[in-house]
Amino acid sequence: MVSPRIIAATFVVLLIGALSLVGIFAVAWIGPTLAHGQHTEHASGIIVDVGPGRNFVLQTAEEQKIGFQCNAQCRGSLRHILRHLKERANTDVYYVREADNTLLVVDVD
Repeated sequence: MVSPRIIAATFVVLLIGALSLVGIFAVAWIGPTLAHGQHTEHASGIIVDVGPGRNFVLQTAEEQKIGFQCNAQCRGSLRHILRHLKERANTDVYYVREADNTLLVVDVD
């Protein structure tokens, strides 16, 4: 026969684990909206070209090339963008689509 204390301890461990997973998934789902605003979109890929300035071209996994403009509100330094270009590192870009279909970068990581 299993002790009631072991059953209670198992229940508590499972409850804490389940609540932790719910919290992790909630932050992953809602986090970008809280950090970057409601109207931001997300793209992921590899930076293939940089310039002029901090503007860059991102190539997605679907081989689509997307041009982004990184202005004064952009949270990403030229040094960081160039490092991603050199290392061919996966890059997450959060951006806002303007009325003229210009993609303004909010954050690049």
